[in-house]
Amino acid sequence: MKALVVYDSGYGNTEKIAQAIGNTIGDDVKTLRIGDVKPDDLNAFDLLVIGSPTQGGRATPAMLAFLKNIPDSTIKEKKVAVFDTRMTSKMVGIFGYAAGKLADSLKKRGAILISSPEGFFVTTGKGPLKEGELERAVSWAKQLLNGGK
Repeated sequence: MKALVVYDSGYGNTEKIAQAIGNTIGDDVKTLRIGDVKPDDLNAFDLLVIGSPTQGGRATPAMLAFLKNIPDSTIKEKKVAVFDTRMTSKMVGIFGYAAGKLADSLKKRGAILISSPEGFFVTTGKGPLKEGELERAVSWAKQLLNGGK
């Protein structure tokens, strides 16, 4: 399975999760920060995994712009999975998280969501990741390899 893991990361936490996912998926995967993705990268995948920090209840502005610029024909009927990094604070819970909103947006464009949106927790806004989150990312990536859900 050819996979593309695309992420944005402010403090390195989302990048660590993305790298763990990419390394678990295997040899035929590219793990790229959104600024490093080339148009050809988007045409050559069986699975697209998107990750973003949660900021104000949604993905980063850079991630939202990136997704908006992907042609619908590139996304339609492609397998996708989405994750975010998030805090557990009550205020964040009120505004929501990035992953669910990203998943809804991709599904509206015809993508096939193969797993429920996943959230990985940080201890504070800048991190670090909570203990055990990298291991959870590996476990989630293994589920993606087996078709998700």
